[in-house]
Amino acid sequence: MQIQIINGPNLNLLGTREPEIYGISSFEEYLKKLSNCYPKITFSYFQSNIEGEIINKIHEVGFVFDGIILNAGAYTHTSVAIHDAIKAITAPVIEVHISNIHAREPFRHQSLLAAACRGVIAGFGMDSYGLAVEAFSMKK
Repeated sequence: MQIQIINGPNLNLLGTREPEIYGISSFEEYLKKLSNCYPKITFSYFQSNIEGEIINKIHEVGFVFDGIILNAGAYTHTSVAIHDAIKAITAPVIEVHISNIHAREPFRHQSLLAAACRGVIAGFGMDSYGLAVEAFSMKK
């Protein structure tokens, strides 16, 4: 199984950005743990602060990978273009969030991406990604 993980804006700062919300580990540190827990899964990782680059990555892998785990960061709440990119591909996408977006500012409560995704996982810290992997591992 091949899973693409895509992280959006400001997630390159994990480990230093608002540690009370996002924790103290970098994503690269977490990815090593995730890979060790799921040795039969090949993970590819991509992060960008640029909406168009995220869309290009979705297009690139969306017809060949088994699934995409997407944390679009703030684009979750603003990007019709990412929503449309998800709708255009065949690979299932699971939207993830490290924090519980529904326990934060009201503008974070709405996702423009959720309706295009297989599911949404939020609020379990970095383990949100592992829960998404579990969802992909379940029989369809």
